[in-house]
Amino acid sequence: PALDSAFLCSPLGGLMGTQAVLGLLVWALLADTTYHLHAEYGWVMFVSIFFWVATLLLFVMYLLQLPQKFYVVPWPLVLVIFNMVATILYITAFITCSVAVRPTSWRQWDYNRRAAASFFAGLVMLTYGVSTFLSFRAWKGLGSNAATSQVTNHA
Repeated sequence: PALDSAFLCSPLGGLMGTQAVLGLLVWALLADTTYHLHAEYGWVMFVSIFFWVATLLLFVMYLLQLPQKFYVVPWPLVLVIFNMVATILYITAFITCSVAVRPTSWRQWDYNRRAAASFFAGLVMLTYGVSTFLSFRAWKGLGSNAATSQVTNHA
């Protein structure tokens, strides 16, 4: 299959690439700390790794133009649901990670990495929020209403 270079320059492609990079930073920064001693970081690790892998899979699928081959699946709706769930779960992960950062940590490098992971989790949360908005607009037809869609469908 041919690579879709237009996808890489699209807002969806750019946001998915950004989400993959920032999501990698979140779980890599946490993985380099003693996160296993704090139960709350387990949730943040789960959310960040799960959505990092899922976003990479979707990115590769769109890059290889596989949604066009599986036209039975309502891909715009799938993207809306995926991005909405990712946004909601990243909100919880961001809050959990931010609350769990303690400035009185006995290991200063753990504090710095956890604070950075919290910052990047917030950025990933925002990018998934923007993706949710854009994918919702694409699913709904970019602002078209029922009257225009009826006219164009039957003309």
